[in-house]
Amino acid sequence: MSAAAPTDELQALAERLVAFGRSCGADEIEVGIGDGEEFSLDVRMGDIENLVEAGSRSMGLRVIKDGKTAFASSSDLAPETLEHLVRNAVKRAELSSFDPFAGLPELSSRRIDPKSLDLYDPEVSELNDIIKIDLALEAERVALADKRITNSYGASFGTHEIRSVLASSNGFSGDFRKTYCSLSLGLQAGETDDLVEDFWFSSETHFRDLETPEQVGRKAVERTVRQLHPRKIKTQRVPVIFEPLMTSSLLGFLFGCVTGTAIYQKASFLVDKLGQPIANDRITVFDDGLMPGKLGTSPFDAEGVPSQRTVVVEKGVLKNYLCNTYAARKLKLRTTGNSDGGGVSPNNFYLEPGAHSPEEIIRSCAKGLLLIRTLGHGLNPVTGDISRGAFGLWIEKGEIAYPVSEITISGNLGVLLKNVEMVGNDLEFRGSICGPTIKVAEMTVAGA
Repeated sequence: MSAAAPTDELQALAERLVAFGRSCGADEIEVGIGDGEEFSLDVRMGDIENLVEAGSRSMGLRVIKDGKTAFASSSDLAPETLEHLVRNAVKRAELSSFDPFAGLPELSSRRIDPKSLDLYDPEVSELNDIIKIDLALEAERVALADKRITNSYGASFGTHEIRSVLASSNGFSGDFRKTYCSLSLGLQAGETDDLVEDFWFSSETHFRDLETPEQVGRKAVERTVRQLHPRKIKTQRVPVIFEPLMTSSLLGFLFGCVTGTAIYQKASFLVDKLGQPIANDRITVFDDGLMPGKLGTSPFDAEGVPSQRTVVVEKGVLKNYLCNTYAARKLKLRTTGNSDGGGVSPNNFYLEPGAHSPEEIIRSCAKGLLLIRTLGHGLNPVTGDISRGAFGLWIEKGEIAYPVSEITISGNLGVLLKNVEMVGNDLEFRGSICGPTIKVAEMTVAGA
């Protein structure tokens, strides 16, 4: 980021705007500045289809006056522009509605050294464009060398380098830098009446940890061709094994149900369930913003609240909702450091792994479904009900027998969590929400 402004310059700008906002009549003001560079590349069938390399800089602020709030943002950081923006925000706050829960968090004495979190990799910014292009082209080339692959949806490679600065009138001032990179590939196999598709990806904060093009290409092929020549099955209730990506999707649904926002809006089946069992004792879920080098890690959230490790579910018991300051005040709780500036978002939200290998879990299943992909929405957080189109591999006598398609899985998240029979040992952090393989005792699989 040779063209980026020095951290101290951006920090000084944020602090000056806070002081200026107070002088304009704001009771409280929060100023965040983001400065970064992005590279995004898409290739398909050996040709570059899209390439973006750009820097961006933006400022966002929140002003509170007499319990009334206004927001403003700008990509123009000229002093006269920002001062005009602050003045107008204070005036607009006076015209908005009073909210007794509005306001900045209390200043915490706890400070987290960003360097201890290992979020910045200089190698990401030093990669030249030729290497980046070659990575995407090689991943696709590896996959297309397999004659069972009939088409490519393309390979993508991206890098991001971000500097986040935050200053608030409560006395908080902090900044950190973060990098991440990703490589992904989507494929198609089969002929006209038997087309199947899938993908694979790798995403890391450090380039050295990224899977190689060969690994991504081969994994994408493996995941795609295993679905060739699917069969139909009759509707039945059977055990369902969730692959890690499917467990992650399920946990994303759970996350939406444990946010303080969903709870105070009465938009979750987990309202008033703190301290109660919502799963069996195999289920322990954490939200941890302090895991070094992980994609969801940061030293503080969008309100300057220090990141923390929060036990969400402990041996089946719901221990905490995840809150920003506003949701916490509405619920008479404490913020958990999960503010994203507009709501509540995960840090590293994950299911604690168990002791079983994926192979062992499959062998335990006399008959059932290995769930590998879903489509559609079909998630109701108010009731916890699940109904989604699905693709999978049918299991007979503890072995993969054949792929299945044109099915729908249905159930209820609350029931499902209480019926998890086995938890895998294959947890990998591929995003901010992740989980290992799990086996659910029984779900409805609707087919022909």
